[in-house]
Amino acid sequence: MARTRKPPIHEDDRAVIGALLRELRRAAGYRSVELAAGTPGCPASRQTIYQYERGAMTPSLAQFLELVRFFVLEAPGGPDAKPEADLRAHGVAAVARALELPAYHVAGARELMAAMQPGGPA
Repeated sequence: MARTRKPPIHEDDRAVIGALLRELRRAAGYRSVELAAGTPGCPASRQTIYQYERGAMTPSLAQFLELVRFFVLEAPGGPDAKPEADLRAHGVAAVARALELPAYHVAGARELMAAMQPGGPA
């Protein structure tokens, strides 16, 4: 079976995902993308993070989660970083928000699973 082409990700979704990553980077204490990308273990290059934050590119869900993990669990730092509990709560909120965006199709998957439940509507 031939693969179908994915529909483009809506501009609003790209902007929300970029804003989530930018806010999380800043909350982790990285004032600039250069500082974040230059930190050992950063899962994306400086240019890639710029593209994500500006909404020019959209990370896959796996890439988004890698960046969130990096900012919250692996490399929070800097004098401007939020306290750990606040940063972790910010990370949870970012993941929860991203999962509900149409770009990642999680809400659609939940709807499909609900429709397929035995004894439910066909």
